[in-house]
Amino acid sequence: MVLIDNQKRNLFRRKSDLVINNLMPWVRDTQHFVDNCTQCQDCLTSCPEKIIVKGDGGFPVVDFSLGECTFCRKCAESCEEDVFAETTQIPWLKKAAINDSCLANQNVACRSCAESCPQEALNFQIGINAIPQIDLEQCNGCGACFAPCPINAISIKEHR
Repeated sequence: MVLIDNQKRNLFRRKSDLVINNLMPWVRDTQHFVDNCTQCQDCLTSCPEKIIVKGDGGFPVVDFSLGECTFCRKCAESCEEDVFAETTQIPWLKKAAINDSCLANQNVACRSCAESCPQEALNFQIGINAIPQIDLEQCNGCGACFAPCPINAISIKEHR
């Protein structure tokens, strides 16, 4: 098995070429973040949920496979750089999305996403098979539904 050192791989890449998905809550702007983040890892060590990891180029990102974001604000509070907006604002515009590979679409009973949602934003339309419906007003994009999904049918992405 060959291990890849991402730091070396990214040595000659321009910051503008980095693909940074799932930035932390309250990050103002991706380019501003990339230009000003020192990669000190204070946000990683301050996260009580341990869901912030090194992403592309060594920049911190949220990994929802490790758990949900509780919006505790510790990542923003621990950062000495000016990369976060005020934490009194909404944290982000992310919402959950369910793709067609959802087990319910194959007549398999599964409600793991709804059972894990603290906002109760996932409901099931009653019928021959219960299809999950996301209430986008209730969903805060915390990612609690992501890891429990047995077939990775859920994504957390920007919703405008």
